Amino acid sequence: MFRKISKKAGLPPGSLVHVGEVTGEPVTITVMDYDADGHFTELCFRDSALLSSYKNSSSVTWINIDGIYDTGIIRAIGEIFSIHPLTLEDLMNTTQRPKFEEFPSYLFIVLRMLSRVDGEIRSEQVSLIITGTCVLSFQERVGDVFDPVRNRIRNHGKIRQYGPDFLCYSLIDTIVDAYFGILETLGEEIEVFEDTLLTDPGPAAVMEIRLFKRDLITLRKAIWPLREVLSTLERTESLLISKKIQIYFRDIYDHTIQVIDAVETLRDLTAGMLDLYLSTLSFRMNEVMKVLTIIATIFIPLTFIAGVYGMNFAYMPELDWEIGYPATLLLMFCLSLLMLYYFRKRRWI
Repeated sequence: MFRKISKKAGLPPGSLVHVGEVTGEPVTITVMDYDADGHFTELCFRDSALLSSYKNSSSVTWINIDGIYDTGIIRAIGEIFSIHPLTLEDLMNTTQRPKFEEFPSYLFIVLRMLSRVDGEIRSEQVSLIITGTCVLSFQERVGDVFDPVRNRIRNHGKIRQYGPDFLCYSLIDTIVDAYFGILETLGEEIEVFEDTLLTDPGPAAVMEIRLFKRDLITLRKAIWPLREVLSTLERTESLLISKKIQIYFRDIYDHTIQVIDAVETLRDLTAGMLDLYLSTLSFRMNEVMKVLTIIATIFIPLTFIAGVYGMNFAYMPELDWEIGYPATLLLMFCLSLLMLYYFRKRRWI
């Protein structure tokens, strides 16, 4: 991450430098324009100049840009909607923490959109700019969690009765709802792994615990700052967020607190897993050592008897007995049984 940030070292404020992964896919602009009277258009193009007609539209316009590595397109969009160069610089830097900034003509929100691909949590920066008639969303790559919002707009849902502030709420709410799905899946995997850890703590367990911790850190870094963003949105006096829409942001804030509580619970479970793993290994080692100790203890007197009769003395009367050999073996056998009985009575085995 720090190698990416170092690309901007020495540049003046407002310099447009993309910091993040370049997917190689062309930048795609999707526009959904609608109002409460039934007007609806949906377009997809790559020429940013076509956006100028939506700047002062009387309808509500959602402009979604997939791909933020092209500085020319980002600069052109900034000129059309009068976006401050520092805002453009921030949205091109994909290492931003979730934040909220208020400008005279627009609001700027940065948050993290999470998805789970092949068992790994992928974090993507989403930047939202809210003007009087438009919501601009900037994403790193194609693919997101906004399909429910798109379907509600296409199907003339409640969202078309409100302005861009409600559209902004809907997008943030969809991102937060996706957190719950990730947490549910991750929680189930942690519970299953915890049961496995008790029965079969293999060498790969430490690596699995590390992966769980990494995923939870990713979740925590995305969600904790978002709480501050939503708290500020709930209390903002900007005319771009109406009073009746602020209560909806309060609802997302409550959902965010629930997610944070769930993350902290899973973090506590994961933190205890390493102790559980070490305790299980220690218990199994103690069981093995107990068995070996019992075996060694049983053979101590047997070794003593064998050592006595293995000495090369001339006068050992037992050596002349016809039953000396089987009698010695019987003595050893009885002594072993006696010791096993004693261990069993003391509940050592």
